[in-house]
Amino acid sequence: MVPNVLRGKELAVVDVEGNGQTPPEIIEIAILPVAGDSVHVDQMRSWLIRPKQPITPIVTRKVHRIKNSDVAHSPTWPEISDAIEPVLAGRVLIAHNAIVERRVIGDHLPGWAPPMVLDTLKLAKAVWPHLAGGYALDKLVTHAQLDVTAVTGHRHRAAWDTWAAWQLLTRLLDESALDWDELVRIAAPDEFVPPKVTEGGLW
Repeated sequence: MVPNVLRGKELAVVDVEGNGQTPPEIIEIAILPVAGDSVHVDQMRSWLIRPKQPITPIVTRKVHRIKNSDVAHSPTWPEISDAIEPVLAGRVLIAHNAIVERRVIGDHLPGWAPPMVLDTLKLAKAVWPHLAGGYALDKLVTHAQLDVTAVTGHRHRAAWDTWAAWQLLTRLLDESALDWDELVRIAAPDEFVPPKVTEGGLW
């Protein structure tokens, strides 16, 4: 179910995985579009992408386990960007450590600009302060005992992380009972937070 505070909002929960190069290239992206009252894992879309530069061995080994051979026959970003951008367009971007997803996707889609960004990492730190074990997504999944079995694969793959971020968001909202303005103030990057209106004065 979609938490009440998010009802009526057009959302896109997103995770990207990169090739470990500088600048990073997206080699996998998963997007869970959310609208209406319910969410199903089969609504998620994901793509493997063949980068210009090879995937570095260290990110294959220590992060997502995606090898160059896994993407050797995948489309390049220019070949699929026209399919990805409409899934994101006009939707609130939700991700864990969302500043990274926003920056990397923005570098790949220069014409895309989300109307709002919500970061489950910032929200988790506000709702569960001083949490032992840290705030990595997989640590939070364990802490909250979230059920992510609906997605095959493992952590640090885009679909797993996307579904985990959505499950985490719903748990945090259920526990905190925030309204929309409070959620934005806590979970959005500074540039998306409206300035506080000072009461009083002549006008």
